[in-house]
Amino acid sequence: MTSGARKVARVVLLDPDDRVLLLHGHEPDDPADTWWFTPGGGLEGDETREQAARRELAEETGITDIELGPLLWTRICSFPFDGRRWDQDEWYYLARTQQTATAPQGLTDLEQRSVAGLRWWTSAELLATRETVYPTRLAELLRTLLDEGPPRDPLVLAPEIV
Repeated sequence: MTSGARKVARVVLLDPDDRVLLLHGHEPDDPADTWWFTPGGGLEGDETREQAARRELAEETGITDIELGPLLWTRICSFPFDGRRWDQDEWYYLARTQQTATAPQGLTDLEQRSVAGLRWWTSAELLATRETVYPTRLAELLRTLLDEGPPRDPLVLAPEIV
């Protein structure tokens, strides 16, 4: 499954108060089917994962003033969205910013039809929420990250097949 999977870079963006920025997504044809997810997306051309992480973050949030840190986690996931199945090989990078105002400026047509906004979450809010968040262990992963710092080697998360 990994060979044909779309290469994706995602960003676990923390503000000075250790809040994490998540986008609020939904099925284009079913706005009631919602979830929260980290900024990021597929690589374009011959860009590196780090370049894709920075570009996607800028497009989806307007935030460009970041310190891109280590690779935290990798995972394979597969999910139905917008009438097709997406197989992705995702790499999650830690990033920090002082810039908390957001201004999405480069959303694709599909993103414009499926992203309802974004917000900063505290670790406690994530742990308490009943809403769907991807990756599903994000609350626990974030808590460990804040308590212990980044892992020495990237953690390989369990595959998530939805």
